[in-house]
Amino acid sequence: MNILPDSAQRVADLLAAIGHDKQVVMLPETGKTSAEAAAGLGCSVAEIAKSIVFRRLTDDAAVMVVASGSNRVDETKVAALVGPLGKADARFVRERIGYAIGGVCPIGHVGKTVMLIDQDLLELGSVWAAAGHPHAVFNLTPQQLVTMTAAPVADVALRA
Repeated sequence: MNILPDSAQRVADLLAAIGHDKQVVMLPETGKTSAEAAAGLGCSVAEIAKSIVFRRLTDDAAVMVVASGSNRVDETKVAALVGPLGKADARFVRERIGYAIGGVCPIGHVGKTVMLIDQDLLELGSVWAAAGHPHAVFNLTPQQLVTMTAAPVADVALRA
């Protein structure tokens, strides 16, 4: 029996409730960064679906971008789609999303979250997303990510 921390068990229960066929995996080392998670999983950094949270300035809404781990998010592109952005500190993320930074899952948020998905993720066969805890992740296809979040797919990557 795989014993999960409470926040990761909450994600595992959500995944089971929607019929997702992959289990939450606990990494022996932290998955706080895309590089750490990729090393622990033996996958490429691009296959890590990292969740970046901003604060929308007009209404204080949480804005989450789920991006490929190899991409930097272009805040100007995101702001053009959702409105002016500010930084989201750890307390804001915990209160609005429901997870601690380093384990922010793309599903199961405590409040309404404005979301965007990096179009580059759709080029991959599968991705790994945080499962509510810095050591917890789960595998899914990019299309499953789009379905689970109902988030629009957009060009959010900073291009050189």
